[in-house]
Amino acid sequence: MPPAAEAAPAQGNPARTAEEQQPPAGRRGAGGRLLDLAPAAAPLRAGLGAAALACVVFCLGGLLAGSYPLGSHTRNIVDLGNQYLPYHAYWRTMLTGGADGDMFVNWNSGFGTNFLGDFGTYLSSPFDLLVVLFPADRTELALYVITTAKITAAGAAMAVLLLRLRRGPWPVAAVLGAAYALSGWTLDNGASVPMWLDGLLAFPLLCLVGEWARAGRRPVLGPLVVGVAWLANFYTAYMATIGAAVVLVVRLFTADEAGRRRLAGLLHAARAVLIGIGLAAPLVLVIYKATKVADPTPEVVFAPAAWADIAARLLPATTSTATPALFIGTPALALALTLPFNRAVATRVRAGWAAAVCLVALSLNWEPTHLLWHAGASPNGVPYRQTFVLCGLLLIAAWLSTADGLPELPALLGGAAVLAVVTLAAHGRQAIDRWTYPAFAVALLLGALAAAAVLVARRYGVATRALPVAAVALLVLAQGGETAVTGMRVAELQLQEVSWSPRVGPAQQDMAAAVAAKDDWPRSRTDPGDVPGGNDEMLVGGQGAEYYSSLTADDTSWMLSELGFGYYAKGRHTVSLDNPVTDAIFSIGTRMHSVPAAPPRTDELPRATTTATNSAVPPLVTVRAGLRLPDASQRWQDSAFANQEMLLGASVYDPPAPIARADPAAGSATLTTACTPGAQVYFWAPQYKGTAALGGGAPVDFDGRLPAVRGAMKAVGTVPASGEVQVALSFTGHLRLPRQSIGCLVRSRLDAAVRQLTATGATAVHVDGHTLTAQLPPGSTGTAVVAVPRISGWRCAAGDASAKSAQKYLGLIAVPLDGRATSISCTFAPPGLRLGGAVGVAALISLAATGWWYRRTGRRTA
Repeated sequence: MPPAAEAAPAQGNPARTAEEQQPPAGRRGAGGRLLDLAPAAAPLRAGLGAAALACVVFCLGGLLAGSYPLGSHTRNIVDLGNQYLPYHAYWRTMLTGGADGDMFVNWNSGFGTNFLGDFGTYLSSPFDLLVVLFPADRTELALYVITTAKITAAGAAMAVLLLRLRRGPWPVAAVLGAAYALSGWTLDNGASVPMWLDGLLAFPLLCLVGEWARAGRRPVLGPLVVGVAWLANFYTAYMATIGAAVVLVVRLFTADEAGRRRLAGLLHAARAVLIGIGLAAPLVLVIYKATKVADPTPEVVFAPAAWADIAARLLPATTSTATPALFIGTPALALALTLPFNRAVATRVRAGWAAAVCLVALSLNWEPTHLLWHAGASPNGVPYRQTFVLCGLLLIAAWLSTADGLPELPALLGGAAVLAVVTLAAHGRQAIDRWTYPAFAVALLLGALAAAAVLVARRYGVATRALPVAAVALLVLAQGGETAVTGMRVAELQLQEVSWSPRVGPAQQDMAAAVAAKDDWPRSRTDPGDVPGGNDEMLVGGQGAEYYSSLTADDTSWMLSELGFGYYAKGRHTVSLDNPVTDAIFSIGTRMHSVPAAPPRTDELPRATTTATNSAVPPLVTVRAGLRLPDASQRWQDSAFANQEMLLGASVYDPPAPIARADPAAGSATLTTACTPGAQVYFWAPQYKGTAALGGGAPVDFDGRLPAVRGAMKAVGTVPASGEVQVALSFTGHLRLPRQSIGCLVRSRLDAAVRQLTATGATAVHVDGHTLTAQLPPGSTGTAVVAVPRISGWRCAAGDASAKSAQKYLGLIAVPLDGRATSISCTFAPPGLRLGGAVGVAALISLAATGWWYRRTGRRTA
């Protein structure tokens, strides 16, 4: 569509903004243009150019860093390896029909979790469907391609938006679009948290929706774009919506049009946003409800970063989680800084956009607006997740100052002066890298040469296209080269400074094959144990406790903690526990063990020896004849050993004996008690960081660091014939132990308890997606206990009775029995789905009504 037609509103004369009324660059003379103004195909050319440049530069940065798939080093830093990689592996398994659960329940993780909430958080982007195009053993490659595709799409969308805001040379729009896609936020944050990249794409798309609203166009497509953006990742879409609102307000402020038309534009935009969010409500409300019952992380108090540190993040090759990653490339930043001084741009436009950039920058560092950007809660981890919006505003400013041609020399000097102040303020800050100033200097030099080529052509009236083409080539080289170096250094520094997981290799593949061979679900569970990375079951199969999600239910995390399980991420990453009592409680019939062949390295595939241990365990559903609900005794004790016995329904540990403590030297202690000879000794101390050794045996490592990390119960050896137990501790810091830190498991008692539970438990268990049914022995009374965490959304019934909200016994699903029912059934429906569905239907009706109204009144809907 020609630019003039694009700018036309539905009715009346075109609504021309102040910047649109500026004379085109071509009127300055042939030498004044970087290239000829865009033809009708300019948006397509700019979008394709930005996508290609962003893709090439992003891959080049990975190649220079030696990162997979263009090198041998892992990319799986922090959550990329612990969450996004296994979630995508599981998503592929589900899409190809190999998963144990369905869209509602993930039976592999956390002993049964709300998958629809996790889907909406991690996997709902349309780009994530690309994972099915790759083999099962190439999920890492699929995730890299998905990440790259999101980045290139964001670059293309921004380039198209720039040309929609102001006509100009499409090559420059392409370069600035790529600069947005590869901002410091993308390289330092988004590339390792791929779900956030949907917000990067959403921002320019939502700004386009605002442009359509101003012109009264596309009343159906606009809400659909909003809906897809919020479905893809509502968290960053929320931030992108705020940013798009800022852009719309500035556009309306700088437009030479009547107040009535401005109000109409605002109302059209509000309608598009409300209907679009309504369309996304079935998923958004499920996530919201799941967040409300998720394990609460400790409250974070926002600590504003020093402005000098923020200035440093405008420069290349910097990385930090405590400051906003504002790098957009030195040439692009220099152009953005010329806008306030560029007298060729209308005063209202300069004032409006300069104010928008400054106010948004200030809002990043002020607690009330910080909380507004993050929906009222300061996040754990990266506190400046909305930075991509400010990067986008800076690039819009760069475009508006350059669309009519290179700014005049006074504006260039003014921008250079501000850039010099920024550079001096950043000197000596912690984020500055040894590559920062060399990369900055080279990019600045190339940018200056590009500007010189244009100024020479303008000054001497050179009509040849050689100088403008050379200027664009130098701009691409400066912007792309500096960004590639930044991508390289960010990747290298992240591997040095943050936690990482090895690449997927023979260790995981061997474990997956072993788990598949042993799988006996739902008769019993197969727990893969500790595999490099997090969310192991999603990657290698099986059904265990390992689960890492922002939506980990508080009930699940709390129950497992009280039973002696450990966790990371302040409770949202539960881990497996190698303990025969909890194996019996959760019907883990096969436990896998993985022994690494060597310590993990960033540049090698992990290898390990895989073994399996089989145990007789009760079925997934057991019957407790003497248990009546509600049971007043349902209170957790201060001992994980006692809690395990309560949930098992039998005494299997030695009765607690007095534990004597001796402290022979600083950083060491000896615990002494008496137990049954031959019993297995377990040590449990959630806050303990150090080693524990039984009677001179091999020391066992413990890593408790509350509140972030909770140490798991571990076996330390076998009680000698004397019955005396001496556990030697070696630690740093203060020693904090629970009252009963030592438990002695008598295996014969556990075997007897398992036989009893098996004899009276379910005769058959069937799991179909999000429904579990079990056949019980005739005459069963008391309570049926299902070895599944009772998270919100479960409804159960005994026999033919009506399903009711499931009751629980010490965190597990419990169904009362009256002696007549011979079966139970439980079904899971994600909370919020029904209400969200109703809102979605209402939004769909509103969308249809809007389309009908515009068609009837003859308004253009395009």
